[in-house]
Amino acid sequence: MTYELPGGSTPDYLPCRYGTSRLVFRGPRRKLKGDYVAFFGGTETYGKFIEAPFPSLTEDTLNLPCVNFGCVNAGIDAFVNDAALLGAANQSSATVIQIMGAQNMSNRLYTVHPRRNDRFVKATAMLKAIYREVDFTEFHFTRHLLVELEKLGPERFNMVRQELQTAWSARMSLLLNQIKGPVVLLWFADHAPSNEEDSFSDPLFVTADMVNELSDKVSGVVEVTASDRALRQGTEGMMFSPVEEGAAREMMGPIAHEEAANALTAELAGILHHRH
Repeated sequence: MTYELPGGSTPDYLPCRYGTSRLVFRGPRRKLKGDYVAFFGGTETYGKFIEAPFPSLTEDTLNLPCVNFGCVNAGIDAFVNDAALLGAANQSSATVIQIMGAQNMSNRLYTVHPRRNDRFVKATAMLKAIYREVDFTEFHFTRHLLVELEKLGPERFNMVRQELQTAWSARMSLLLNQIKGPVVLLWFADHAPSNEEDSFSDPLFVTADMVNELSDKVSGVVEVTASDRALRQGTEGMMFSPVEEGAAREMMGPIAHEEAANALTAELAGILHHRH
């Protein structure tokens, strides 16, 4: 059930699939032929609650099809093991990868659902050894798990954070090594990349140093830190039902998506110009 809101109801995401991929993407479904830009990412790339997310805004200004392979709550695992998506990236003129957090991927401490990467599946022997007192059957989502583990003290949690960061760097390198054409990394957040270790803000546990280490593997890194104007907008211009208001407050609004599209268009125009 959706509610009529002052700005309309929930966007029609026109869910669709591509090839053999078992993931569901935002439509309309596009033909993967000719020149196009592939967009990989999580909830922001998908554009939850947003009528025109940054991939479609980039398409409007770049005048080139931008195919949205963003997936709600995705981590790197959703893309790195999906042959259909890697094939789509390798046929594209360029690929944009939104920098996703380190929590939603399998690692030496726990496994996540292969498609719904925010779902915690099980703890490994290593994590159980670090936290003998914890009953891991109580957890269904990665963020809830990590928030609770952090409350049990910084020493053990530093081990967890470092393991997730190491796994993230390795998995990102694996993903980038499988994409032949130009790749642009997109940092899209309400704060600039930093090396603060105590932050629980998205993208979770990804530091400025971790992003910099990947810079020689990509054609460009675009940092979009939402402006004060974008952050003041709150949920204005977003489309959601009353029960989704809390989730919508955590998301980037339309102005932030415009800022991301503007920065990406400038970067992609230069890359695509050199290719032709």
